[in-house]
Amino acid sequence: MKKPIILVANDDGITASGIRALVEVAKTLGEVIVVAPDSPQSGMGHAITISSPIRLHPNDVFGDIEAYECSGTPVDCVKLAKHVVLKGRSPDLCVSGINHGSNASINIIYSGTLSAAMEASLEGIPSIGFSLLDYRHDANFEHSKPFVRKIMEHVLEHGMEKGSLLNVNLPKLQEKEIKGIKICRQADARWVEEFTEATDPRGQKYYWLTGRFENLDQGEDTDIWALENGYISVVPSMHDLTNYHALASLTSLEK
Repeated sequence: MKKPIILVANDDGITASGIRALVEVAKTLGEVIVVAPDSPQSGMGHAITISSPIRLHPNDVFGDIEAYECSGTPVDCVKLAKHVVLKGRSPDLCVSGINHGSNASINIIYSGTLSAAMEASLEGIPSIGFSLLDYRHDANFEHSKPFVRKIMEHVLEHGMEKGSLLNVNLPKLQEKEIKGIKICRQADARWVEEFTEATDPRGQKYYWLTGRFENLDQGEDTDIWALENGYISVVPSMHDLTNYHALASLTSLEK
């Protein structure tokens, strides 16, 4: 029986420990192709490279797994995988991550991890973005693997609605401490931003973005609630940003 083709990408770079954990799970389920940035690309959102050439080079960081490092963004990686690396073959699944840090709630807008998955979904490829709530470089991804595998197996077996993707966030807990998986909606939350002003050694001012995450949503059906209460959150998402509730209120503009 032919193995499914699984495309793996991320935004933390091809040498990050999170993508290594994801590749280790993916290779037990199918034929794995990796295309990932050659350096960290966190916070790039759905950016693409149009003002400079993109470099793509083979990398043997995963041993016998076919892998390439890309000088562009996470979205560039998915585009190059489809049009250059796979040479017309279509992946059965695209997985992105495992990200070092949360991509719950509004973070999906800024996330390179989720944008890689969203780019795949735009091409009709079932896709999942995985994130672990641990920002450390040496974060332990071992306890995440059984749950990552379970979710990947489900999508490979049952498929996914076209244009949809899953935003999966895993709490920073041991495997036995995780209560289970919750299917959630995206919490209504935001970043309250501040800019720290300082002066460099040349006497020039510069600014550093800081801030705090503010959850405005007390619902017990959200991804933030699930994560705070020991569950893995799974939010079905999509690229359609239409505010359907506002359509009726704007119809008077047509008259």
